[in-house]
Amino acid sequence: MAKIRVSYEYSEAEDKSIRLGLFLIACGILSLFILGFCWLSPTLQSLQSKPANCTVVSVLRPEEMFECVFTCGADCKGTSLYPCLQIFVNNSESNSVALLHFDEQQLVLNPKCSYVPPCERDNQKNRDSVLWWEDYFTKEVSSQAFTCFFNQQRRPDDVLWRRSHDTSVLLHCVLWPMVSLLLGTLIVLLTVCARSLAVRAEALQKRKCSYEVCQDLSGSAPSAAAAAGPSDRRGNKAEHDPCLATNSEAELSSPTRTLPLFAVPVRRRDREH
Repeated sequence: MAKIRVSYEYSEAEDKSIRLGLFLIACGILSLFILGFCWLSPTLQSLQSKPANCTVVSVLRPEEMFECVFTCGADCKGTSLYPCLQIFVNNSESNSVALLHFDEQQLVLNPKCSYVPPCERDNQKNRDSVLWWEDYFTKEVSSQAFTCFFNQQRRPDDVLWRRSHDTSVLLHCVLWPMVSLLLGTLIVLLTVCARSLAVRAEALQKRKCSYEVCQDLSGSAPSAAAAAGPSDRRGNKAEHDPCLATNSEAELSSPTRTLPLFAVPVRRRDREH
């Protein structure tokens, strides 16, 4: 039996679906790497710090001034000054005095100061922001215990007031790339499976049609033989019987015909009358 050939080419819609799936897979992998380097690593380092109880020991404001960079437009930048605020606390985790910082970003930005204000063009605004936090920790917090975060391995002399990254950042860094990756994979798999099922259905349909054609041909052969008539039957019989075929050919080829035995001869006299 000849093999039935079926087209495996994808339609335009299926081709677009596969391209969309591959694009989502590429975006998921790329975003996983980008978020892993930019957010996941700092988040894991931030989560390594352990919570502890801290109490304020002293609040100092040295005379040293630090510079910060402010922006006033697309192409406008400048520098201004702000005073340094140092808040020393007692860490219950290590039972030692450490310098308090607001978060990891300010710790990296200025390790010597506890607070770095949003940089303003006017130095007085920067000074007022620092003085407000100085009054807050001196009068409001004072000797009250509050939660701080301490990392013995990385910075034993510094503690953090709050974390810049928490578990929600870790969740988003892993969740959305994986969603994009799984969604793209699902689209590609569904498109390929749908095409495979369509190809199988087409092959079964072609086999069914070819079988029905063969049945029609075999069913029409007896009816054609019945409609052929006795002459065709005799012809077919002659074909199967060579003797009959020879006799018939001899009868047609002979110029005279043999009279039967019971034929009565006609007299000449009667013929003349």
